[in-house]
Amino acid sequence: MERSEYPPGVPCWIDTAQPDPEAAAAFYGHLFGWTLTDRMPEDLPGSYFMAQLEGRDVAAVGSQQGGPSMPAWSTYISVDNADDTVAKVMAAGGGVLAEPFDILDSGRTAVASDPSGAVFSLWQARKHKGAQLVNHPGTWNWSNLNTRDPQGAEDFYRAVFGWEVNRGSLDGIGDYAMLRSPGYGAFLEASDPDIFRRQADVGAPEGFADAVAWMMPMAPGQYPEDVPSHWSVTFAVDDTDATADRALALGGDVVLAPFDAGDVRAAVLSDPQGAVFSVSKYDPG
Repeated sequence: MERSEYPPGVPCWIDTAQPDPEAAAAFYGHLFGWTLTDRMPEDLPGSYFMAQLEGRDVAAVGSQQGGPSMPAWSTYISVDNADDTVAKVMAAGGGVLAEPFDILDSGRTAVASDPSGAVFSLWQARKHKGAQLVNHPGTWNWSNLNTRDPQGAEDFYRAVFGWEVNRGSLDGIGDYAMLRSPGYGAFLEASDPDIFRRQADVGAPEGFADAVAWMMPMAPGQYPEDVPSHWSVTFAVDDTDATADRALALGGDVVLAPFDAGDVRAAVLSDPQGAVFSVSKYDPG
């Protein structure tokens, strides 16, 4: 799906900061068929490789700033005003890792965390609106909130972004908690008039057109105790098993081998420098 804008409260962009961005760019370029170009101005340190597929911006790979830390994929959430949203984050008990700052004329950003430690970024768009192609093989499909405190997360994200939570159960998946931005479906319908009928035809859960993320409780023993709550990203692919094999051949790793969950076949992978991500193929049969 092509995108030209994102309403406030909707995830709009992803990138990853890496110790060796050139190597990471090569890995993801081969894995997803991306073309990557360093867009960092010559007078600034580091690199910021913009990834494109079919001529559209889909993600980015940049240099890691500061001291050593595990590389990760970051999710950016669209906001009208980054400074005002930072104030809401703090009032709701979250943290601010990087105060709002401008990225040239592209936009204004900040890095924040919810009360249980899940880190996310804010994006106040100017010239760069966000990902221009999504839900297409080789592009960003989804972000999940993996949290040790589901109720605390629900309260925090409602206060900051106005999100609501729909809970239910799906065959092959089990219980779910879906984070919704009310009105997002109506926004999408303006450019995709068939969205509600199409989702109804495949049995999508109520409110799915408004969905912005799944909230995944981190059950005791599911993760090592030192792994905090975190946001994770998923990419759409044509063939989950083949993508996992290709990641291994390129020096990455398979964290969780391909598995079926309802109409989705997914896998959890990591790149050679340790950033974890998921891939999935949706096939309603």
